Amino acid sequence: MTNIEFNSHFRKQNKDVARLLIKCPDQPGIVSAVSTFLMNYGANIIESSQYSANPEGGNFFIRMEFSCPDLHTRRSDIEQSFQEISTKFNMDYEFKYVSDIKKTAIFVSKELHCLMELLWEWQNGDLIMDIGCIISNSENAEQLAKSLNIPFYYIPANKDIRMQVEEKQMRILKEHDIELIILARYMQILTPNFVSHYPNQIINIHHSFLPAFIGARPYERAYERGVKLIGATSHYVTNDLDEGPIIEQGVERVSHHDKVDDLKRIGRNIERSVLARGVKWHLQDRVIVDGNKTIVF
Repeated sequence: MTNIEFNSHFRKQNKDVARLLIKCPDQPGIVSAVSTFLMNYGANIIESSQYSANPEGGNFFIRMEFSCPDLHTRRSDIEQSFQEISTKFNMDYEFKYVSDIKKTAIFVSKELHCLMELLWEWQNGDLIMDIGCIISNSENAEQLAKSLNIPFYYIPANKDIRMQVEEKQMRILKEHDIELIILARYMQILTPNFVSHYPNQIINIHHSFLPAFIGARPYERAYERGVKLIGATSHYVTNDLDEGPIIEQGVERVSHHDKVDDLKRIGRNIERSVLARGVKWHLQDRVIVDGNKTIVF
Protein backbone atom coordinates (compact mmCIF):
# COMPACT_ATOMS: atom_id res chain seq x y z
CA MET A 1 0.00 0.00 0.00
CA THR A 2 1.41 3.41 -0.97
CA ASN A 3 1.36 6.33 1.47
CA ILE A 4 -1.38 7.98 -0.59
CA GLU A 5 -3.50 4.83 -0.32
CA PHE A 6 -2.67 4.49 3.38
CA ASN A 7 -3.69 8.09 4.10
CA SER A 8 -6.95 7.61 2.20
CA HIS A 9 -7.71 4.47 4.23
CA PHE A 10 -6.77 6.26 7.46
CA ARG A 11 -9.10 9.16 6.68
CA LYS A 12 -12.03 6.81 6.07
CA GLN A 13 -11.32 4.88 9.27
CA ASN A 14 -11.18 8.05 11.36
CA LYS A 15 -13.78 10.27 9.71
CA ASP A 16 -15.81 10.33 12.94
CA VAL A 17 -12.90 10.73 15.38
CA ALA A 18 -11.73 14.00 16.92
CA ARG A 19 -9.57 15.33 19.73
CA LEU A 20 -10.42 18.18 22.05
CA LEU A 21 -7.54 20.06 23.68
CA ILE A 22 -8.33 22.44 26.55
CA LYS A 23 -6.37 24.85 28.74
CA CYS A 24 -8.24 26.88 31.37
CA PRO A 25 -8.10 28.01 35.00
CA ASP A 26 -8.55 25.03 37.33
CA GLN A 27 -12.02 24.85 38.90
CA PRO A 28 -14.64 22.22 39.76
CA GLY A 29 -16.91 20.78 37.09
CA ILE A 30 -14.73 21.01 33.97
CA VAL A 31 -14.50 17.28 33.20
CA SER A 32 -18.17 16.74 33.99
CA ALA A 33 -19.29 19.58 31.74
CA VAL A 34 -17.15 18.46 28.79
CA SER A 35 -18.11 14.79 29.17
CA THR A 36 -21.80 15.63 29.39
CA PHE A 37 -21.55 17.88 26.33
CA LEU A 38 -19.99 15.09 24.28
CA MET A 39 -22.49 12.52 25.58
CA ASN A 40 -25.37 14.74 24.44
CA TYR A 41 -23.99 14.47 20.90
CA GLY A 42 -23.82 10.68 21.18
CA ALA A 43 -20.02 10.74 21.39
CA ASN A 44 -17.96 7.94 22.89
CA ILE A 45 -14.77 9.02 24.72
CA ILE A 46 -11.90 6.84 23.51
CA GLU A 47 -9.12 8.37 25.57
CA SER A 48 -8.98 11.08 28.22
CA SER A 49 -5.98 12.62 29.95
CA GLN A 50 -5.88 15.58 32.30
CA TYR A 51 -3.41 17.53 34.39
CA SER A 52 -3.72 20.25 37.01
CA ALA A 53 -0.67 22.48 37.34
CA ASN A 54 -1.84 23.76 40.72
CA PRO A 55 -5.35 23.04 42.05
CA GLU A 56 -5.23 26.31 43.97
CA GLY A 57 -5.07 28.93 41.28
CA GLY A 58 -3.23 27.13 38.48
CA ASN A 59 -4.19 26.01 35.00
CA PHE A 60 -5.99 22.82 34.07
CA PHE A 61 -5.23 20.85 30.90
CA ILE A 62 -7.21 18.11 29.23
CA ARG A 63 -7.03 16.06 26.05
CA MET A 64 -10.04 14.00 25.03
CA GLU A 65 -10.21 11.77 21.97
CA PHE A 66 -13.73 10.77 21.00
CA SER A 67 -15.81 9.26 18.24
CA CYS A 68 -19.10 10.80 17.23
CA PRO A 69 -21.61 9.58 14.63
CA ASP A 70 -21.61 11.69 11.45
CA LEU A 71 -18.91 13.94 12.90
CA HIS A 72 -17.83 15.15 9.49
CA THR A 73 -21.25 16.77 8.94
CA ARG A 74 -21.69 18.04 12.53
CA ARG A 75 -18.38 19.79 13.11
CA SER A 76 -19.67 23.33 12.87
CA ASP A 77 -22.67 22.63 15.10
CA ILE A 78 -20.50 20.99 17.79
CA GLU A 79 -17.92 23.79 17.76
CA GLN A 80 -20.55 26.50 17.90
CA SER A 81 -22.42 24.81 20.75
CA PHE A 82 -19.21 24.31 22.73
CA GLN A 83 -18.67 28.07 22.97
CA GLU A 84 -21.12 28.28 25.87
CA ILE A 85 -18.98 25.90 27.96
CA SER A 86 -15.74 27.55 26.88
CA THR A 87 -17.03 30.96 27.97
CA LYS A 88 -18.23 29.64 31.33
CA PHE A 89 -14.84 28.10 32.17
CA ASN A 90 -12.67 30.67 30.34
CA MET A 91 -11.16 28.01 28.08
CA ASP A 92 -8.56 28.11 25.36
CA TYR A 93 -9.53 25.11 23.27
CA GLU A 94 -9.17 23.43 19.90
CA PHE A 95 -11.06 20.66 18.14
CA LYS A 96 -8.67 18.56 16.07
CA TYR A 97 -10.13 16.15 13.51
CA VAL A 98 -8.12 12.97 13.05
CA SER A 99 -9.05 12.59 9.39
CA ASP A 100 -7.47 16.00 8.68
CA ILE A 101 -3.96 14.64 8.16
CA LYS A 102 -1.45 17.42 8.74
CA LYS A 103 0.36 18.83 5.70
CA THR A 104 4.05 18.83 6.54
CA ALA A 105 7.28 20.28 5.14
CA ILE A 106 10.72 19.00 6.12
CA PHE A 107 13.73 21.33 6.08
CA VAL A 108 17.15 19.69 5.96
CA SER A 109 20.80 20.57 5.27
CA LYS A 110 23.67 18.20 4.50
CA GLU A 111 23.17 15.59 7.24
CA LEU A 112 20.30 13.25 6.39
CA HIS A 113 19.97 10.90 9.40
CA CYS A 114 16.98 12.74 10.90
CA LEU A 115 15.27 13.06 7.52
CA MET A 116 15.78 9.36 6.81
CA GLU A 117 14.27 8.40 10.19
CA LEU A 118 11.21 10.55 9.55
CA LEU A 119 10.73 9.07 6.08
CA TRP A 120 11.19 5.53 7.40
CA GLU A 121 8.54 5.99 10.09
CA TRP A 122 6.26 7.76 7.60
CA GLN A 123 6.56 4.83 5.18
CA ASN A 124 5.83 2.40 8.04
CA GLY A 125 2.68 4.28 9.00
CA ASP A 126 4.10 5.32 12.39
CA LEU A 127 4.02 9.02 11.45
CA ILE A 128 0.63 9.91 10.00
CA MET A 129 1.33 13.01 7.93
CA ASP A 130 1.10 14.28 4.38
CA ILE A 131 4.60 15.34 3.35
CA GLY A 132 4.03 18.25 0.99
CA CYS A 133 7.69 18.97 0.26
CA ILE A 134 11.30 18.80 1.35
CA ILE A 135 13.27 22.07 1.33
CA SER A 136 17.04 22.13 1.60
CA ASN A 137 20.07 24.38 1.29
CA SER A 138 21.98 21.31 0.09
CA GLU A 139 21.38 18.92 -2.81
CA ASN A 140 22.17 15.84 -0.71
CA ALA A 141 18.51 14.89 -0.15
CA GLU A 142 17.29 15.40 -3.72
CA GLN A 143 17.55 11.80 -4.95
CA LEU A 144 15.99 10.47 -1.74
CA ALA A 145 13.03 12.83 -2.12
CA LYS A 146 12.57 11.99 -5.80
CA SER A 147 12.63 8.24 -5.06
CA LEU A 148 9.57 8.79 -2.85
CA ASN A 149 7.85 11.24 -5.23
CA ILE A 150 8.15 14.07 -2.71
CA PRO A 151 8.61 17.55 -4.23
CA PHE A 152 12.14 18.76 -3.49
CA TYR A 153 13.30 22.38 -3.48
CA TYR A 154 16.97 23.25 -3.40
CA ILE A 155 17.38 26.82 -2.12
CA PRO A 156 20.95 27.84 -1.26
CA ALA A 157 20.95 29.86 1.94
CA ASN A 158 23.26 31.90 4.10
CA LYS A 159 22.94 34.81 6.50
CA ASP A 160 23.51 37.39 3.72
CA ILE A 161 20.46 36.35 1.66
CA ARG A 162 18.27 35.07 4.48
CA MET A 163 15.31 37.37 3.77
CA GLN A 164 15.16 36.46 0.06
CA VAL A 165 15.47 32.76 0.86
CA GLU A 166 12.64 32.87 3.37
CA GLU A 167 10.39 34.68 0.91
CA LYS A 168 10.87 31.79 -1.52
CA GLN A 169 10.33 29.24 1.23
CA MET A 170 7.11 30.86 2.43
CA ARG A 171 5.73 30.94 -1.11
CA ILE A 172 6.39 27.20 -1.41
CA LEU A 173 4.85 26.51 2.00
CA LYS A 174 1.73 28.44 1.02
CA GLU A 175 1.44 26.58 -2.28
CA HIS A 176 1.48 23.26 -0.39
CA ASP A 177 -0.86 24.44 2.44
CA ILE A 178 1.77 23.48 5.03
CA GLU A 179 0.64 23.24 8.67
CA LEU A 180 3.80 21.82 10.25
CA ILE A 181 7.48 22.47 9.53
CA ILE A 182 10.09 19.99 10.74
CA LEU A 183 13.69 21.14 10.95
CA ALA A 184 15.54 17.85 10.48
CA ARG A 185 19.03 19.27 11.11
CA TYR A 186 18.39 22.37 9.02
CA MET A 187 21.45 24.41 9.91
CA GLN A 188 20.11 27.89 9.31
CA ILE A 189 18.64 30.36 11.81
CA LEU A 190 15.08 31.44 10.97
CA THR A 191 14.14 35.11 11.17
CA PRO A 192 11.47 36.45 13.57
CA ASN A 193 9.28 37.23 10.55
CA PHE A 194 9.33 33.61 9.39
CA VAL A 195 8.74 32.20 12.88
CA SER A 196 5.80 34.56 13.47
CA HIS A 197 3.91 32.98 10.56
CA TYR A 198 4.07 29.51 12.20
CA PRO A 199 3.61 29.79 15.99
CA ASN A 200 4.09 26.37 17.63
CA GLN A 201 4.17 24.84 14.14
CA ILE A 202 7.94 24.54 13.70
CA ILE A 203 9.68 21.62 15.41
CA ASN A 204 13.47 21.63 15.64
CA ILE A 205 15.97 19.01 16.76
CA HIS A 206 18.89 20.44 18.71
CA HIS A 207 21.90 18.19 19.09
CA SER A 208 22.25 18.84 22.79
CA PHE A 209 20.32 18.21 25.98
CA LEU A 210 19.00 21.75 26.36
CA PRO A 211 19.51 24.10 28.12
CA ALA A 212 23.14 22.95 27.97
CA PHE A 213 25.27 23.95 24.97
CA ILE A 214 22.80 26.18 23.16
CA GLY A 215 23.82 27.20 19.64
CA ALA A 216 26.53 25.80 17.38
CA ARG A 217 29.14 23.07 17.96
CA PRO A 218 27.52 21.48 21.03
CA TYR A 219 29.42 18.18 20.68
CA GLU A 220 32.77 19.94 20.59
CA ARG A 221 31.86 21.99 23.64
CA ALA A 222 30.51 18.91 25.42
CA TYR A 223 33.78 17.09 24.77
CA GLU A 224 35.81 20.04 26.07
CA ARG A 225 33.66 20.06 29.22
CA GLY A 226 34.14 16.33 29.74
CA VAL A 227 30.44 15.50 30.04
CA LYS A 228 29.32 11.95 30.89
CA LEU A 229 25.90 12.29 29.26
CA ILE A 230 25.06 13.66 25.84
CA GLY A 231 21.59 14.15 24.46
CA ALA A 232 19.22 15.80 22.03
CA THR A 233 16.11 17.95 22.35
CA SER A 234 13.09 18.41 20.11
CA HIS A 235 11.36 21.72 20.71
CA TYR A 236 9.12 24.31 19.13
CA VAL A 237 10.98 27.17 17.49
CA THR A 238 10.70 30.67 18.93
CA ASN A 239 12.73 33.81 18.36
CA ASP A 240 14.98 32.89 21.28
CA LEU A 241 17.61 30.55 19.83
CA ASP A 242 17.12 26.95 21.06
CA GLU A 243 14.94 28.11 23.96
CA GLY A 244 11.45 27.27 22.68
CA PRO A 245 9.05 24.92 24.51
CA ILE A 246 10.61 21.46 24.86
CA ILE A 247 8.61 18.49 23.56
CA GLU A 248 10.99 15.56 24.08
CA GLN A 249 14.58 14.82 25.14
CA GLY A 250 16.88 11.81 25.18
CA VAL A 251 20.33 11.03 26.60
CA GLU A 252 23.09 8.44 26.29
CA ARG A 253 26.02 7.81 28.62
CA VAL A 254 29.54 8.46 27.27
CA SER A 255 33.00 8.28 28.79
CA HIS A 256 36.47 9.83 28.65
CA HIS A 257 37.32 7.29 25.92
CA ASP A 258 34.86 8.94 23.50
CA LYS A 259 36.24 11.60 21.18
CA VAL A 260 34.24 14.30 19.38
CA ASP A 261 33.50 12.01 16.41
CA ASP A 262 32.26 9.33 18.81
CA LEU A 263 29.94 11.82 20.49
CA LYS A 264 28.57 12.87 17.11
CA ARG A 265 27.99 9.25 16.06
CA ILE A 266 26.17 8.43 19.30
CA GLY A 267 24.33 11.72 19.14
CA ARG A 268 22.95 11.08 15.67
CA ASN A 269 21.05 8.05 16.96
CA ILE A 270 19.60 10.10 19.81
CA GLU A 271 18.68 12.99 17.53
CA ARG A 272 16.69 10.97 15.05
CA SER A 273 14.63 9.11 17.66
CA VAL A 274 13.96 12.21 19.77
CA LEU A 275 12.83 14.21 16.73
CA ALA A 276 10.58 11.39 15.51
CA ARG A 277 8.90 11.10 18.92
CA GLY A 278 8.36 14.85 19.19
CA VAL A 279 6.85 14.97 15.71
CA LYS A 280 4.64 11.95 16.42
CA TRP A 281 3.20 13.52 19.56
CA HIS A 282 2.49 16.75 17.71
CA LEU A 283 0.76 14.85 14.89
CA GLN A 284 -1.35 13.02 17.47
CA ASP A 285 -2.31 16.32 19.12
CA ARG A 286 -0.73 15.28 22.42
CA VAL A 287 1.08 18.56 23.06
CA ILE A 288 -0.39 21.64 24.72
CA VAL A 289 1.92 24.66 24.93
CA ASP A 290 1.76 26.65 28.16
CA GLY A 291 4.08 29.63 28.00
CA ASN A 292 7.57 28.21 27.47
CA LYS A 293 6.57 24.74 28.70
CA THR A 294 4.60 21.90 27.21
CA ILE A 295 2.11 19.43 28.60
CA VAL A 296 2.55 16.16 26.68
CA PHE A 297 -0.25 13.62 27.13
